[in-house]
Amino acid sequence: MSANVPQLLTGRRALVQGVRDERSLAWGIAQALANHGAEVGFALGPRADEAMVRPLGERIGVTFMHRADVQSDDELDALFAHWADECGQLDILVHSIAFAPTRELRRPAAETSRAGFQRAMDVSVYSLLALAGRAAPHMVGPNPSIVTLTFDGARRAYAGYGVMGVAKAALEAGVRYLAHDLGPRGIRVNAISPGVVATTAATVFRGFESVLDQVEQRAPLRRNVTIEDAGGTAVYLASDLARGVTGEVIYVDSGFSMTGPVLGSTD
Repeated sequence: MSANVPQLLTGRRALVQGVRDERSLAWGIAQALANHGAEVGFALGPRADEAMVRPLGERIGVTFMHRADVQSDDELDALFAHWADECGQLDILVHSIAFAPTRELRRPAAETSRAGFQRAMDVSVYSLLALAGRAAPHMVGPNPSIVTLTFDGARRAYAGYGVMGVAKAALEAGVRYLAHDLGPRGIRVNAISPGVVATTAATVFRGFESVLDQVEQRAPLRRNVTIEDAGGTAVYLASDLARGVTGEVIYVDSGFSMTGPVLGSTD
């Protein structure tokens, strides 16, 4: 970052969950936080390839890297015990994880299996509650912030999104309830809703490339968003500039989510 640009997060410590590769939204956020002066640590999921993630961490000075399965209470307890020992205070928590078995995403919502639903909700939704509850005792500094990632499929039905749309709707409700419950402790909780970003995870959704084309054609800004766009919004939400903002879902999608069908020529 240029020397004449103020660093908004100097002295803050951030734990980022969900970095998988250099195309992931979590990586875009981690870079942005570090560029604004935050000391960043990584929490890796069981499927993360450490050989791929570690070099990314080295690029931004990550020294804390711990693997934890969000479906294991014991592993989450160990994650925050290690954080307390090695880093102490926590100022920023980034939750950027979601999962549903691919076969569930290919089914109509009415055909979702019980096991697939439970896993999608556990990994994609309960994990935010579980992480927030364990993080809160360590978030004792000024203006602590929790940020998660959602998608417009939480409020509108997208073909091929299936049970994940249901999970994202629950996640957004979780943001509001966490914001309500943790607000008296000064902890803010918000969500970023980027559009369809060309991440590795997005490739599991059929037709996502056609949505990218639609955004370029119809979104007011006539472009797709990037992981850097999500990162910039995360910096804002984590900084003192957003000290009065909590319980919100911020759309970062070039305006695509607020557009309607074309009724006539705009020439």
